[in-house]
Amino acid sequence: MSVQSDFFSQSEAQGQKLRIAVLIPCYNEEVTIGQVISEFQAALPDARIYVYDNNSKDNTVTIARQHGAVVRQERRQGKGNVIRRMFADINADFYVLVDGDATYEAAAASQMVQLAYDQSLDMVTGLRVSDRQAAYRFGHILGNRVLTNLVRIMFGQGVKDMLSGYRVFSNRFVKSFLALSSGFETETEFTVHALKLCMPVGEVETAYIERPEGSTSKLNTYRDGVRILFTIISLVRCERPLLFFGVFSLLFFMLGMTLGIPVVLEFIKTGYVPRLPTALLATGFELLSALSLVCGLILDSIALDRLEKRRLSYLSYSLPMQSQ
Repeated sequence: MSVQSDFFSQSEAQGQKLRIAVLIPCYNEEVTIGQVISEFQAALPDARIYVYDNNSKDNTVTIARQHGAVVRQERRQGKGNVIRRMFADINADFYVLVDGDATYEAAAASQMVQLAYDQSLDMVTGLRVSDRQAAYRFGHILGNRVLTNLVRIMFGQGVKDMLSGYRVFSNRFVKSFLALSSGFETETEFTVHALKLCMPVGEVETAYIERPEGSTSKLNTYRDGVRILFTIISLVRCERPLLFFGVFSLLFFMLGMTLGIPVVLEFIKTGYVPRLPTALLATGFELLSALSLVCGLILDSIALDRLEKRRLSYLSYSLPMQSQ
């Protein structure tokens, strides 16, 4: 019996019917979109497949419709914009998010959804495993590890593959997710959102292969890597302002002490302040240190209030549960 059959047999016995949506954001994926839709139709035969086109200039839309997907469009360019629109438009119990480039293992979707259902998880990440250099280049692996570990340090232990585009979400994750990013950095937001709200998450290893011939990646290793790094910094500022401004406070404090201690010692010894500009600069750094610390404390209280409201919003949505 398939995973979907198990879901529907159990849910119907409880007087409900679970809805599973496969979400595929696309931009110029005519080479692969048909294959992706067919593979997910086979893996999750009862799921509804949505393709959101993001201003494609090829035959992506036509091919997606021919393969039976529900096709909609988002005019604002960028993966983050497409995901924001998807999450707002579609209501389901579980959402399978996957790229339209045929690099992810569709057969793993049933296992990922089953895990989310069995363990009441809000996010299950497809942990990419590949021995093909063309599929997962060294630069991408290194960048992913660095950025993932940076998020783990700043926000706590989370997923091992933060930049994976293969995810399963619960309804309460999707409807409480703000989706502020416009591009590929939206995957970072997924992880931080789950960590800050203390959501139960899981991972499933999935095969990751290279794009078929004729299909080109839209990801730029360096440009998008820098954007993701700045997104992490921005999230630290918003979610952990005391840490963010505390670092600046400590930096200004150390600069002020480095410049000011010799001046103070000389004043104690001679009674004079011959280096007045240095003394003023040191005083300025100490004032900036105090100001940064106060800003961090105030914004930390505001961030806590925002977190409480987001947590209450998250808890207002129910999660499909198996019968006991």
